[in-house]
Amino acid sequence: MTVHDLVKERDAGALGKNLARRFRVVHGYEADESEQRSWRNSLPALADVLVEVGLGNVEMLIEYSVPLSSYRVDALLSGVHPVTGEPSYVAVELKQWTKARPVPDAEDLVLVDGMGNAARLHPVAQVRRYCDHIADFTKSLHGYEHRISGAAYLHNATDQGVDQLFAFASDAYGQLFTGSSKEKFQKLLAERLAPTAAVWAADALRPEHVAPSKKLMDVAAQGIAERGQFNLLNEQGVAYALVMRAVKKATNADFKEVIVITGGPGSGKSVIALELLGELYRNGSSALHATGSKAFTTTLQEATAPDDARVKKLFRYFYEFSRVEKNSFDVLLCDEAHRIRDPRIPPKFRDRQRRQVEELLDAARVPVFLLDEHQVVRPGEMGAVDAIDEAARAMNLPVRHVHLGGQFRCGGSRAYEEWVLRLLGLSSGGPLPWQGDEHFTVQVADTPQEFEAVLRSRHDDGEQARMTAGFCWPWSKPVKDADNVVGLVDDISLPEWGWARPWNVQSDRSVGGYPSKNLWATDPAGFSQVGCIYTAQGFEYDWNGVILGPDLVWRNGAWDADRQASKDTVVAGASQQEFAYLIRNTYKVLLTRGMRGTVLFSTDRETREMLRALVTGL
Repeated sequence: MTVHDLVKERDAGALGKNLARRFRVVHGYEADESEQRSWRNSLPALADVLVEVGLGNVEMLIEYSVPLSSYRVDALLSGVHPVTGEPSYVAVELKQWTKARPVPDAEDLVLVDGMGNAARLHPVAQVRRYCDHIADFTKSLHGYEHRISGAAYLHNATDQGVDQLFAFASDAYGQLFTGSSKEKFQKLLAERLAPTAAVWAADALRPEHVAPSKKLMDVAAQGIAERGQFNLLNEQGVAYALVMRAVKKATNADFKEVIVITGGPGSGKSVIALELLGELYRNGSSALHATGSKAFTTTLQEATAPDDARVKKLFRYFYEFSRVEKNSFDVLLCDEAHRIRDPRIPPKFRDRQRRQVEELLDAARVPVFLLDEHQVVRPGEMGAVDAIDEAARAMNLPVRHVHLGGQFRCGGSRAYEEWVLRLLGLSSGGPLPWQGDEHFTVQVADTPQEFEAVLRSRHDDGEQARMTAGFCWPWSKPVKDADNVVGLVDDISLPEWGWARPWNVQSDRSVGGYPSKNLWATDPAGFSQVGCIYTAQGFEYDWNGVILGPDLVWRNGAWDADRQASKDTVVAGASQQEFAYLIRNTYKVLLTRGMRGTVLFSTDRETREMLRALVTGL
């Protein structure tokens, strides 16, 4: 809508209602009351600023979706440059704050009066990241990044009320203005936007028209190359070659092909994905890596480009492709594809919503799915090769399959992987005695103290060791002690043995010297916390400890899955049959994280005795 249109709706008292209706149509769900209140309070303040300088005909894209993300810009002003006549855009982040100050030693974070102690991103940093991301992923801006600029407008504040926020460096992608510096804001807007209407400029910025820029791919190619290359063996090389062959065919003709790569833990799925990324970028092909796990994605970003925020953008999440134009990319690498969601779409939205697997199939010329069907751990995770095949056939797409028979996790021990599958009833035949393997060690601890001591000895010797557990205990937020020091709660409490430890940090930021949830598996400081399925999945470490909780116990020669013992409300809410399957998959994932050995402990005596009998024969 134009600025004039917004003013008319405001004056008629219909702005909030009309915006809520449009939001529901575009996004498929209702905007909450706080968001609607923000529209009513902030958008008119911006509109008045524009009208006062004759910019009422400028297009205002409200709640503009940042490409390939769940974030939205409050308002993206779209028009033409008053001098060059080029398309020109100003992203505006609106805040109702009156007073705010920087967080000490963290200039990009602020504390806002009246909003508690929760730190918020500096609005200039926020809008700058939006502009940078839009420029990197919007086709019409590739090579024309100067056409977009950004501003944060704190319309209820004065310069004096937020004076310390001005110390944060500004540039074309981010500048700060308040109600008392409104004239400066208007000067910027008049320099960037002409008073004429230009709907065509807004159309060129539709968020569906996305792809990584050539500049971004060049940077990524260099970053991944510097990481070093893996030697792809046997079926890994076959999978790599099939993808590159499909890309070549798609480049030379109107061709599309789906590649499905399956394999157990540590079979090299992610290695193949990273090698493909590097080669594709070096060849100038557009490609993205996507997963359903924030922890896994963050670790890949850190491993590939620890100091380059731009390269990190090429690692995305499955849910970010819902509005992508068909075949926007040459290749989409869907790693850990067993985590693809298969939600139940409400009937009223089925005419314009697709299943997640269909969105991913549509997004690229060569969609690649890398998965392990035995790692589905939550209701709604699709995780099946058959489901991908069925969706591809419905779209008339050919599918090629590669199964990775190699085993690089668990010390390369096929015996251990099969032992775990048989133990948990995920393959037929029932539990087997552990016969031993020179490449892998399995131990059963009688107490949690013994369990931790074995792992700590490995950790102290410089090897990577981690403790994990089934989700059978609450997960508390950090607390402050009497000295105001923030710490974690010892939620995993086993009073029978006088032992307790905390879960890993819940947030994306470190807490009291403990690493963030995304780095728990790789930061040496992660040893003293216990990881759960959501932080362990996708990773490996030398020595792996697993606490089997009361959600899965051995009774009368079979596993008994107890939903009441689970603190994972999503999984516990599944049917008994589904819960029993998901919980066994959960422990399968936890049991196959180790590269050199696994230490087992069950809180249940009968289960512990069964495990000891299998491992030691006693």
